[in-house]
Amino acid sequence: MARIENHKYTIEEAFLECFYIIPDYQREYVWTDKEVTQLVEDINEQIDTEAEQDYFIGTILVSPADRKNHFEVIDGQQRLTTFFLLLCALRNLIEGVQQQQFFNNLIKAEYTNRNGDIAAYLKLTPRYENAEDVIGKLVELNDAPEAVRAKIQASGIKSFGSLEKLIAAYGVLHRYLRDNFDTQKKLKNFWGYLARNVVFIQISTDVSTALKIFETVNERGVGLNSIDLLKNLLFKQVDSDKFTKLKDEWKKITTPLEKAKEKPLRFLRYFIMANYTIKNQRNDAMVREDEIYEWLVEEENAGLCGYLEDPFVFVRKIIRNVEYFTGFVDGRANDGAPSAAMENLRHLTGGAFSLHYILLLAAAPLPKVLFEHFVVQLESFLFYYIFTKTPTKELERNFSVWADELRRVASHENTEQQKNALNDFIAGRFEKNMQAKAQELFDALRRLSFHSMQFYRIRYLLARFALYVEAAFNGGQPTGSLEGFVKLEVEHILPNTPGAELLAYWNNENPQDATYDDYKNRLGNLTLLERPINIVASNDFYSEKTSEYGKSAIYFTRSLAALTEVGTNSSITRINEKLSAFDHWNADTIKKRHEMLVQLAQEVWIAHPFKG
Repeated sequence: MARIENHKYTIEEAFLECFYIIPDYQREYVWTDKEVTQLVEDINEQIDTEAEQDYFIGTILVSPADRKNHFEVIDGQQRLTTFFLLLCALRNLIEGVQQQQFFNNLIKAEYTNRNGDIAAYLKLTPRYENAEDVIGKLVELNDAPEAVRAKIQASGIKSFGSLEKLIAAYGVLHRYLRDNFDTQKKLKNFWGYLARNVVFIQISTDVSTALKIFETVNERGVGLNSIDLLKNLLFKQVDSDKFTKLKDEWKKITTPLEKAKEKPLRFLRYFIMANYTIKNQRNDAMVREDEIYEWLVEEENAGLCGYLEDPFVFVRKIIRNVEYFTGFVDGRANDGAPSAAMENLRHLTGGAFSLHYILLLAAAPLPKVLFEHFVVQLESFLFYYIFTKTPTKELERNFSVWADELRRVASHENTEQQKNALNDFIAGRFEKNMQAKAQELFDALRRLSFHSMQFYRIRYLLARFALYVEAAFNGGQPTGSLEGFVKLEVEHILPNTPGAELLAYWNNENPQDATYDDYKNRLGNLTLLERPINIVASNDFYSEKTSEYGKSAIYFTRSLAALTEVGTNSSITRINEKLSAFDHWNADTIKKRHEMLVQLAQEVWIAHPFKG
């Protein structure tokens, strides 16, 4: 077993003796203002000029680098980086030539290079992205936070993400010292305590052993999440000369997720449930976020993932799924191209529902034509569950199990076999469940009002009706994009803000229990309308609005005023059988149109087999 050394260091001793390197395979600086402030506040609270008691801040795990007293930091970089920035802030604020020289010795070590020039090693060097340039410039400038930020930006160094956090942390520390220690004496007292009484244990061993210790310390995810622990787990499987290669591959996972503003843990959970059969003591086929790492390291699951034999193959599989996932989030198909089916699904789910990514990831290897057909069926299925407000727990276990079935569908040797297997899946999983929930859905739609569902879903619902009616009117299939329809305005046929004359007319013409505010928000009173027409239609009586509705480009709204008659058995007459025009507008007509839309929903959202 590799030799493990440990040493108790004060902050002063550590930065006088050691050079810390943050390897480029480590996670970047992630501390926010909250964590930075908490660290210095905790230290400040311990200061007692009459006491010499140490303040222990934990362990730092390092591995010796090639140069003497140079160490790669395996665990503890957030604390070490913060202390280094604190030293930089103290150097800028504490006066005196002797003090300045001492802080310079803690921050950097100067030496003569082969050209005879004076160069310097920083006592802390982060190797990820452009962090070394940012830290180097910050040390060189030795200035107030505002000036440091401006000069770094002017220097052309790309500062983003964790680099912004480095600059921000320096600002937080500088301001904290300035605000809390308003005299040089108070500032020096703080530094005296920090230098001599703040201590940590530094554990030093080779990289492989250090990574194993790191895993043990964090085996229950204390301080780190599963994505960090997975990264560490994979680095344990490769030789150190392949760290850079693995780090570059890892960025293909984290960078797209960060750019898409997607949570890595949510993705990782969906990835596992989409790609592997889940077994656990609960027998619910699910992996929670706090169980991800524990699931990954179980012997059977490690064999399923294959990362022990070849971590690069496993990482590339994750990368491929990230590409699928971020594409799906952006409304693209499994080939990365724009997709009307995916866009329509996104209009239904919005940002409030995401479990369907499990099924999409499992179905991603299908040929595009089958995948997009699957997406259309998935949209219909989810419509039943979302509009009945079914708890997602009912779906989560099913989706994990169904993902196993979809992987088997995709594994068939040819498209014909895949098509037949997919049709069986749609019939057995989607259609069967939709039929079971049909009555619940239609009851929910009969109760639906403008405020009983999120606005974007009300707009989606009306857009779906409009697309179906428009396609039927033109003799086509309702498989196009909703984009043109969801950009229209939701129109209250009975105006949302009626004038006094219209309100009096309503009260006179309808039963006493038919309250205006109730009926104006019912589904039967809603349609879609182009903005210019909507402005003209405004809050007028229905008899005045119909002339404006007749100018609409969509038949769903135009048909309110009058049905177009063409032939005796045309596509237009067939859709007319499912629609109605109204010559007046009251409580009864709103109820009739509401029921008409409920019946129409049975044809709009329906599961059907692939026939291509």
